[in-house]
Amino acid sequence: MSERPASRRQAALGRAYGTWLTFSRNRLAMVGLFIVLALVLVALLAPVLSPYSPYIGDLQTTRLLPPSSQHWMGTDDQGRDILSRLIHGSRITLYVVVLVAILAAPIGLLVGTAAGYAGGLLDATLMRITDIFLAFPRLILALAFVAALGPGIENAVIAIAITSWPPYARIARAETLTIRNADFIAAVQLVGASPWRIVLRHIMPLCVSSVIVRVTLDMAGIILTAAGLGFLGLGAQPPMPEWGAMIANGRQYVLDQWWVAAGPGAAIFLVSLAFNLLGDGLRDALDPKSAK
Repeated sequence: MSERPASRRQAALGRAYGTWLTFSRNRLAMVGLFIVLALVLVALLAPVLSPYSPYIGDLQTTRLLPPSSQHWMGTDDQGRDILSRLIHGSRITLYVVVLVAILAAPIGLLVGTAAGYAGGLLDATLMRITDIFLAFPRLILALAFVAALGPGIENAVIAIAITSWPPYARIARAETLTIRNADFIAAVQLVGASPWRIVLRHIMPLCVSSVIVRVTLDMAGIILTAAGLGFLGLGAQPPMPEWGAMIANGRQYVLDQWWVAAGPGAAIFLVSLAFNLLGDGLRDALDPKSAK
């Protein structure tokens, strides 16, 4: 935490430590972080934690059983343990979230920084393309892409990623416009650095924190979009224990056997809330203007 760090590494570590101190003072953000870490742990240990198979049930003896000591969250219409399916479904949720973030965030970051630094015709062209994507609701646009690509979890990930990058491009462009005329950028230009080197090495790293915050806040929307596609039968296909598909499977029993749809619905709510709390905490910690 020295005001005069001896090396670049010490400066980076000091900045990260200061960010953590700010983040850790936000109790709700810590709750969100705890839930997300618990989700990751449950996904990693799913075969150990699940008491039953998520794919096999007994139609004669365990069909639509209410919550009990043997089946804590009850069973579905195929006699499968809902808790076991929720535990294994956490893997699908993390799979979708991580892949969408890996695909969409770099695309949005590159498009936004390139448009903001270049300006002119390139900026106008890229931003009008971005506006076209932003003009459609995310779920509707994802439905169109999945309908063209075909149902399946991989195609759902691609469709969600295609519809998720425009907000990141907007944020990166706004950040780039504020720093492209800075003195250090002018100094880099004087030593002969190419525009792509300036964008990749000097501008994009400064935009990463804002994009990370937006990605974290968008995780809830990504989860809901994936669940919506699964609910409509365009995402993960049976018998995969995807939470949206589980809700779709339980909607016909929602009045009498409410636990079939209540379990995955509660899981989606809890994880979405956790990512929102985590994103709010990261925004406060990474944005110096909001630091108290």
